[in-house]
Amino acid sequence: MNRGIAGELNRAGLELHRDEDGLVLAGDGMELCASFDDMKRRLRPDALSGELLVKAARVKGVAAPTLVDATAGLGQDSLLLAAAGFAVTLFECNPVIAAMLADAVERACEDPLLAEAASRMRVVEGDSVAGLRGLSAPPDVVYLDPMFPGRTKSAAVKKKFQLLHRLEAPCDDERTLLDAAIAARPRKVVVKRPLKGACMGGVKPDYELRGKAVRYDCFVIARDS
Repeated sequence: MNRGIAGELNRAGLELHRDEDGLVLAGDGMELCASFDDMKRRLRPDALSGELLVKAARVKGVAAPTLVDATAGLGQDSLLLAAAGFAVTLFECNPVIAAMLADAVERACEDPLLAEAASRMRVVEGDSVAGLRGLSAPPDVVYLDPMFPGRTKSAAVKKKFQLLHRLEAPCDDERTLLDAAIAARPRKVVVKRPLKGACMGGVKPDYELRGKAVRYDCFVIARDS
């Protein structure tokens, strides 16, 4: 275990161990393992085509689109996008969460039902603002979900995600993150928001797609190609 991970765990009063399911984060009698097993039904072509996130991120006329998930968390949204054909770079600044995410992607690459999508996912541990500023080429899409990690209605799941809150607080500078995403010159920036939540950083999108519980604010970025 590297010093960064050990330091984060010690600060948060948590433990990280490996069992047959992969890396497990533990504390206060709760355990959390990053896994994509419960996503399999959503990856079926009939289900995937109806995913609002996939509709929001879709870009026309691009055969092999690229996407940066700048708020990767445990990577479930990225898996949906990878299954839809995007090559996804996932930025995660917390070393513990990044390790859990990388472990989940590695295990998914060995699962016949997840391997194709997982093979298009690349985890990068590091600050996403710096990462966006340091990209060698503009991605087609930048995806932001600053609500991570506490938006589910299930009390049991909320308790588990308390472990992640102890490692990484929700984004406290949304405007800087949005500005970095726009400055990366993608074709589109897609932001996940609560259905009735304020626009990220107070910036109104070009258009939005609304679901039952969330909406996707979409910013179209003008560029030469």
